[in-house]
Amino acid sequence: MSKVAYITGSSRGIGRAIALKLAEQGCNIVIAAKTTEPHPKLSGTIYSVAEEVEALGVKALPLKTDIRSEENVLEGLQKVEKTFGKIDILVNNASAINLSSTENLPMKRYDLIHDINVRGTFMVSKHCIPLLRKGTNPHILTLSPPLNLNPMWFGNFLAYTMSKYGMSMTVLGLAEELKKDGIAVNALWPQTTIATAAVQFIPGGEEMMQSSRTTAIMADAAALILNKDSTTCTGNFFIDETVLREDGISDFSAYAVNSEKALMKDLFLD
Repeated sequence: MSKVAYITGSSRGIGRAIALKLAEQGCNIVIAAKTTEPHPKLSGTIYSVAEEVEALGVKALPLKTDIRSEENVLEGLQKVEKTFGKIDILVNNASAINLSSTENLPMKRYDLIHDINVRGTFMVSKHCIPLLRKGTNPHILTLSPPLNLNPMWFGNFLAYTMSKYGMSMTVLGLAEELKKDGIAVNALWPQTTIATAAVQFIPGGEEMMQSSRTTAIMADAAALILNKDSTTCTGNFFIDETVLREDGISDFSAYAVNSEKALMKDLFLD
């Protein structure tokens, strides 16, 4: 029976790239994201990704999903259970970014990034556990950084750092909690900035895009992790480049947006 991957925020960017990579490997894909109508500045909807997935010969289930809403998430998971009966892979990709200082961050924006990043990751993971128990070699993969307590990261953008580390603490806790069920829980983070809309629309984003890698590197690394033995590969904070190097890859030039530009290291990596 084909595996089923439930991927949040998969209407574009890294989530879409992982969806297509797993679809190439024969996974059916649940596209759990908010975008149902084309955005004037951003490409991709849950339906356009569903078409791309199904063109690869597998099934797609596009679900309009706001991971801030428990009711919405539960309704979607009922459809997943009815359609597929299980989840083998959960990818917690949906995330919000705001790099404002404490004084300059409105509490409404604080609430948004914490509702999506911390609460959303916790809640989606929580409600997927029963379906993951029915899966084969079940994995949760969360896109969050290693827990680096260098004060610089807290001082530069406290609220965002707290939210991303909240996601990482969920990885650490669930990995321990779900060992008895054989459900792997790991994190994945990029060595360099990745060319996504989230990067493009922050100040200086256009320049950062040129010093970034494409989403393909995260998709390739994710696929390698998600094929590892779930009973032994858990509680890790993986870096994309390291995962690929350990798989024998040494030339990363194909992943560069602009091979003539020096790559920019991502946040939370000293």
